[in-house]
Amino acid sequence: MPNETRCEWAAGNDELMVAYHDEEWGVPSHDDRHLFEMLTLEGAQAGLSWSTILRKREGYRRVFAGFDPQVVVGFTRKDVERLLDDPGIVRNRLKVESTVANAGRVLEVQESVGSFDAYLWSFVDGTPIVNRWKSLSELPAETDLSRALSKDLKRRGFGFVGPTVCYAFMQTVGMVDDHTVDCFRRVS
Repeated sequence: MPNETRCEWAAGNDELMVAYHDEEWGVPSHDDRHLFEMLTLEGAQAGLSWSTILRKREGYRRVFAGFDPQVVVGFTRKDVERLLDDPGIVRNRLKVESTVANAGRVLEVQESVGSFDAYLWSFVDGTPIVNRWKSLSELPAETDLSRALSKDLKRRGFGFVGPTVCYAFMQTVGMVDDHTVDCFRRVS
């Protein structure tokens, strides 16, 4: 959709960013694997650009078994060392180790709540928050809600889930719709 008005951050010529904006960002996701994937990618992005992460996304899917937490939780130190040599992902030890640990936390949430989806979406009562921002400069980096989610995830033992990461995650998986009012992807 080349002539459509998009959110400022996706208005350039980066095809991956445009496709991500047009097809995924802000679309409600209720798939536990996708939610685990996006939480991992948002954590990996800390300190980097989102376009860098999008370019490594297939590498992440490959090395983290399609984000199957049942498989990832079984990764050993040897697996972590192997991943740290893989140029297909961000080779940051803390980020890689947190993904493996987070897989275990996802399984614990599934066991206690029924699904990772049910747990996460409970923070917005199952309904996306639709904001009415006019420009990118109005979007917050974090909110009271992302701080609450971050605090609870940390309490459960998750890593790389600060309030800013959590807000970006909430936008990504559609818990929050932050498409600007002039964007063609805006729902209402």
